Amino acid sequence: MKTPDLSLSDLGSYFPDDFTPEQRAKAQTLFLKELAASVHKYYRGKVVTMPKAGIYGFNWFNVYYTPGVSMVSTSIRDNQDASFDLSNRGNLVAVVSDSTRVLGDGDVTPPGGLGVMEGKAFLMKYLGGVDGVALCIDSYNKEGKHDADKIIDFVKMVQPSFGAVNLEDISQPNCFKVLDTLREECEIPVWHDDAQGTASVTLAGLINALRVTGRELKDANIVLLGAGAANSTAARLILMAGGDPDRMIVFDSKGGLHPGRDDVKADKAFYRKWEIASTTNPKRVMTEEEAFKGADVIIAASTPGPDTIKPAWIQTMAPKSIVFACANPVPEIYPYAAKEAGAYVVATGRGDFPNQVNNSMGFPGILKGALLVKARKITDEMAIAASYAVANYADKKKGINPDYIMPTMQETEVFAVEAADVAMQAIKDGVARVELTWQEVYDTTLADIKDARAAIDLLQGNNFIKAPDVEMLIAARDKAVAAVKK
Repeated sequence: MKTPDLSLSDLGSYFPDDFTPEQRAKAQTLFLKELAASVHKYYRGKVVTMPKAGIYGFNWFNVYYTPGVSMVSTSIRDNQDASFDLSNRGNLVAVVSDSTRVLGDGDVTPPGGLGVMEGKAFLMKYLGGVDGVALCIDSYNKEGKHDADKIIDFVKMVQPSFGAVNLEDISQPNCFKVLDTLREECEIPVWHDDAQGTASVTLAGLINALRVTGRELKDANIVLLGAGAANSTAARLILMAGGDPDRMIVFDSKGGLHPGRDDVKADKAFYRKWEIASTTNPKRVMTEEEAFKGADVIIAASTPGPDTIKPAWIQTMAPKSIVFACANPVPEIYPYAAKEAGAYVVATGRGDFPNQVNNSMGFPGILKGALLVKARKITDEMAIAASYAVANYADKKKGINPDYIMPTMQETEVFAVEAADVAMQAIKDGVARVELTWQEVYDTTLADIKDARAAIDLLQGNNFIKAPDVEMLIAARDKAVAAVKK
């Protein structure tokens, strides 16, 4: 059993050699949770606001504030789009959530979402060179219910301060109404990362998984477990990209969606779910056991826990089957169990297993591309362009295989490629305020990412960001091991 080190580069070695694969997987999850609690208390969060303009003498305060800054205010007054160039608005994203569906923990109260939203801002800066602000809001109305209109009104009110809005962890059905309303009524891109981001990255992983197994998207029999924001949007993007609705089955908690599900049709709040039900599963399959038989692909974004997908179901799938078990923090089946059951390609939402299908591979590049061309919205076509950018990058740069269908967050260039492809699609779709070349977007994105990382390295190197004590890691590991042994 190896002593944990700050790189966290070999998690599996931190635990007893006699642990079974299941015990090791549980220990990794518990270790990361324990360490997160300790480190967040140590740093008091993950992000801080820092000036990016220089102070060269006392009178520079009169340039950045009064009287000089009056020229900035009146210039923006006379030309609203000037705000993207004369302030940080052009590179600033609001990360907005009412914290009603945070990871696998559900409603954690508005401030309970701050850890995730700060994390989103952290990743935006490090992976995409984008500034983010966590805004966790109270969406309760006078009747004590979460109200989509309150979120909509809030975003409309704050949009003059931001270049884009990233919606996060908003429960169904409010998430659909909030996104669809704001996409049409705001002058800046409004992006729901749990839905569009996860769906875009899922499609990227699917493209390469199909390539590895020698399949075409149009011929693949695809089953999606879970009909929440992520899988509902994934189904839509897969169909837009060429998937066959007759070969798709999507499950909610009551069974397979199909044109005869009058309960779904009657619930107008879940109109996105009805769109899927009315166009897929013509044979009206209702059980997972039946749907898995002969299926090429399973995409799960459902109940966390290693028993949600049964190994026996995977055993009935087509040869060289593809299993995406993307629930967080615990996948619907652990990769080792899926492989033992016969799966050829296995992906999860976690970075400590091979093939991470996680929206972190999408939103930094997608938002950066949209920001650089000052887009008014992010279209579905832009999300699909991002999918192919990510998939093609992995295929061309390293060559894909069953354990490498997706780039990792360490592959910096992928975010610049993604940003450039998204920006070009925004121009093509007519939603960009300015036109740049592919190379201009790529170069700017890569430079901004490198600058962000250099600044963090400088702060760490000079001890302004202090490293946690290794004892903190050891304590977290020991708690995890004790819990698993118990």
